[in-house]
Amino acid sequence: MIYEYWLASIKPFVDWKKKRLREEYGSARAVYYIEETALDSMDFLKEKEIDMIKKAKKQTNLEQKWEQLKKKNIRFVPYFSDHYPSRLRNISNPPYALFVLGNLPENDKISVAIVGARQCSTYGESMALEYGQCLAEAGVQIISGMARGIDGAGQRGAMNVGGNTYGVLGCGVDICYPREHIGLYVDIQEHGGLLSEQVPGEPPLPAYFPERNRIISGLSDVVLVMEAKEKSGSLITADLALEQGKDVYALPGPVTSPLSKGCHHLIRQGAGILLSPEDLLEELKMEGGKNRQKIDKNEKVLESPENMVYSCLDLFPKGIDQLIGETHLSVQELLERLITLEIKGYVKEISKGYYVRVR
Repeated sequence: MIYEYWLASIKPFVDWKKKRLREEYGSARAVYYIEETALDSMDFLKEKEIDMIKKAKKQTNLEQKWEQLKKKNIRFVPYFSDHYPSRLRNISNPPYALFVLGNLPENDKISVAIVGARQCSTYGESMALEYGQCLAEAGVQIISGMARGIDGAGQRGAMNVGGNTYGVLGCGVDICYPREHIGLYVDIQEHGGLLSEQVPGEPPLPAYFPERNRIISGLSDVVLVMEAKEKSGSLITADLALEQGKDVYALPGPVTSPLSKGCHHLIRQGAGILLSPEDLLEELKMEGGKNRQKIDKNEKVLESPENMVYSCLDLFPKGIDQLIGETHLSVQELLERLITLEIKGYVKEISKGYYVRVR
């Protein structure tokens, strides 16, 4: 496998040409030992690509890099391996190989991608969390990119209920990006896995993220776009999903919100409308998870005055004055209830004196 790793790591040599070379010679080892005159006669290779291969053959630390891979417990899965995800085989330009920490998605289970804006609203984050939880509870595998905002919320939601989630990275799998998601990075390895087509040690370069989007959509049966501006990476993922024959759903939001314009554009183009996780599960022909009883559970957990305050909140911010008018509590009583709810994780203060429901 060391020679397969060598061929996979040649950059920016395109994947289909790597496959054709391997198929012409039968193995990456044969490509490694090919004579330069034979390389020069390959009519599908450009001169600069031939130079790339010749330069790669002069590496002196190939065995050292391969050993480091094994020490870090990083699995190397080339396209011809039995462990290579079957969904990826059917997309255009599938990766030559994947580097994996943890596990790969199971071929016989439904996979749903949850993607969206990094700088998302509280509404979008809450919906991503809820969909991640409800779908994972019903046995759906959640695919995303471990990015800030929507991606991380959907994946955290899946893990909150013991579900499986898989993060597709735009860098080497031995690099946590963004750095503040180190907890998510560690947890995903225990509740699914991390994968990338980039070699370990490769930094998160901007060009890698549009490329990894085809893997996110490729691994998924359905793609959910929770929030997206008019021009965003999430819309690229949605377009790739449509090209791959996958279903795309979008979450509607306020018509005045820039974060919902991309979703509304998708809906106008014919994307499915996300109304609730239960409705989506019904369309996927799956039974709903325990989240159907989410509101009932919250009511049982919360004290009566807390529940009154909780029931007045929703995913859009409400100020102290509005809540006093709705609950008829004193300022001190209301603040005490809000603090208790925030400690329990049911509400969040998003700016001074403004609160939203988060569960």
